[in-house]
Formats: sequence, C-alpha cells, structure tokens
Amino acid sequence: MSKKELAVMLSKLKVFEEPEMKLEQYPTDSEVAADALWLAYMQGDVDGKVIADLGSGTGILGLGALALGAKKAYLVDIDAKAMELAMENKEFLEEKLGRKLEAAFSAGDISMFDEKVDVVIMNPPFGTKNEHIDSAFLLKAMDLAKTIYTFHKASTKNFIDRLISESKFKAIHYQECDFPLKQSMPQHRKRIERIRVGLWRLEKKQ
Repeated sequence: MSKKELAVMLSKLKVFEEPEMKLEQYPTDSEVAADALWLAYMQGDVDGKVIADLGSGTGILGLGALALGAKKAYLVDIDAKAMELAMENKEFLEEKLGRKLEAAFSAGDISMFDEKVDVVIMNPPFGTKNEHIDSAFLLKAMDLAKTIYTFHKASTKNFIDRLISESKFKAIHYQECDFPLKQSMPQHRKRIERIRVGLWRLEKKQ
C-alpha cells in the first residue's frame, strides 16, 4: 500500500456527525493522518507493533496503523459514540483489506488506561476548551510507551518542548503542517479553517 492509497482509504472512514465542542472533536484529516502513519511506518514503528491511540475519536490513527501492519491497536476515547463509529470503521477496513484487524476499544478517560504498548500515535485535544489537557495526554503516553507520535498546535511548541525536556524522553523528529478544520461547529465561520500543527516523534532516553 502506498501513502496515497492509505490516505484515500482513510478518507472513507466515518467521522462525527454531531461533534462535541467541549471534547474538541475535530476529525483528523486523512492526508495528515497518512503522513504521520507513513513516517511511523518508515521508522519501523508500525509493522508488528502494539499501538495505542489516545483520544482516538473515530479511530483514523489506530486503525490506519493496523492497515499498515500493526499487530494490535488500543483505541481509547472518553466518548462512547466515538467508539461505536470506530468499530464500524474497523469493519469497513477489514472488508477493504480482506483480513481481520486486532483492535481493542476502550470508552473512558485515558487515566483509566494502563496497557503497556510499543508506540503511542495520537492527536489529542489541543487544550483550547480544556486547558492543559494536551499535556495530560502527553504525560500519559510517556507512561505507556517508549516511542510516541503526537500532534499539538505549533503555537504551543515552546511549552511542549519544555515538557519533553523535563521528562525521560527526547524529541527525535518534528514537522509542521496545515491542519484543516472543516466547518462542523456553530462558531466556525469558514468552510475550512487551517491551523498550524506540529507532529513530534519522541523516544525514551536510554
């Protein structure tokens, strides 16, 4: 599967019909997701690995990792409706790929999830509605895995970098992209609003 084929497949997954503003349920764009997953795949962080997708929403990152050969993916989200859509998306991908995908779905707060995994790949809430929730997700990921891929607003880079520097992790890779937010909530005035988002790849220090 090429990165383009992955992006096309992920673009057909179901997203929130009535997103919750307080949960910052902005769907991860399929091309942005494919870029992150492809980076992880090329670094050897997907194939045969056990993945956790924290704040998984409808599952684009966790399920995308399974499509690229991850051994198992844990999808964790506080919204039970999101988990239902993620399960439907899993069935869709299984039909497309012609094979079973090993996914576990957990509807609850990330503080209750404690499975050790190889890699965390996540797009957590940015903290615009619930201050510092982005750092709570990052700290939780650091408890679970030795390798982390995580999205945050580029404007918070200094804060995130400081958090990383004070941890047992180091940033190995950083890249930015324009993250499209489609008009899905009452406060949105534009059909598509683009915000600058950073993707970090972290590794635990030896």
